[in-house]
Formats: sequence, structure tokens, C-alpha cells
Amino acid sequence: MSETTFAKTFLTTLDSRPAKLSPDHVEDARNFPSRPPYILPRMPAEMSRPKREGGGASAIPGQERSVTITLRSLRNPPLDVKLAAQPLSTSLLDVKQAVAERARVPADKLRILHNKRPLQDSKILSEVLGDDAPTAVEFSVMVIGGAAAVLPPAPMDVDSDPTVPKAAPKAKKGVEAVETPEFWTDLNGFLMQRVKDEETAAELTTVFRNAWESHKAKP
Repeated sequence: MSETTFAKTFLTTLDSRPAKLSPDHVEDARNFPSRPPYILPRMPAEMSRPKREGGGASAIPGQERSVTITLRSLRNPPLDVKLAAQPLSTSLLDVKQAVAERARVPADKLRILHNKRPLQDSKILSEVLGDDAPTAVEFSVMVIGGAAAVLPPAPMDVDSDPTVPKAAPKAKKGVEAVETPEFWTDLNGFLMQRVKDEETAAELTTVFRNAWESHKAKP
């Protein structure tokens, strides 16, 4: 077989095989055949948006849903506490503590009930109300010990009343000022600012204090 015949046979064999494209090959979009746009068929009946039970509205994406909680006690002592905008991640223990602060009842004396069943403090609102939580819910509260568990009101502290002017403390002078611990603390701070060394400042403070004590001991 001559070289010319071999070359023709080899090229014919290559033409019969599928073409292989390189990994970085890019086809010209202008060579693509034109295709009409595909339009989805119209549904025979429009789907309605599902409504949540209890009239709750869906939360805005990225915003945590909240619920308004009303807690009532049908027995003595009567309680009616409303907690607005509580996240569903709030625990029953946090709810109980909020009620305890408003009702002046120790948290360990409170029991929260839902559908006449006591709730554990470790549960959160989403576990109690479920995924379709309403925007408002009412819990029952049972006070162990009744009215006797209510704490008496705290006595009015005149010192803590911002409306009552407080008398300024009388500053000590002379020897009385030197005898106070605050004087030596201030002196130590002043020396530390000057010498820029804590050990040296403490040593100088000790020297000054010993000198003062020796001076007082002289007749």
C-alpha cells in the first residue's frame, strides 16, 4: 500500500468517528437553531393560599414569629397578666419569671397550664403551640399556696427615691483625711502616674506611711 492510499484510508476512518471537543470549547450561540419560547400551561383552577389555624399571619422572611400571651388565674389570688410579642423560642420558665415579677409571687409557686395540663419549665412556646401557632394564646395559672404565696409590697426606701434630695457627704480635712484608706490609695495612684512603676510607687507609699506613723508617735 502506497503512502497516498494509506493517508486516504486513515482520513476516511477519522471522518467516520464522532468529533471530540476540547474542555475549553465554546460554541457560537449564533449558530444555534432558533427555538420558540416554552410557556407553561395555565392551571384550570387558581390555587388558594392555605390559611393558618387560629388566624395567625405568616411572619416576614427573616423575622421571628411572636405571640401575645395572656395568663389568668381563676382561683385566689386572681391574676391577669398579659405578655406581648413573646418569641416562639421563649421558654415557659421565662414566662413564669415574668409573671412572678408582675404578680409578686415566687416563680416556684406558679404552675402554668394549657388545656388543663401542666407545662414543664424546660419547654418552649413552639413546642407547646406547634408549627401553626396563633398570634395570641391564653394560659391558666395555678398559685400553690393561694393568696398566702403573694409577697408583701416592698417598703418605700427614702434613700432610693430620686425625688428626695440626698445630703452630700461631709469631706474630711486635715489629719482625719490622712487617716482614711482612700488617702493612701489616691497617693499610691498619684505616685504610680509619676514614676511609671507599680512596685516603686507601692514602696514610696509605704515609706510615706511609715514616716507619718513615726511622726504621730512622737510626743
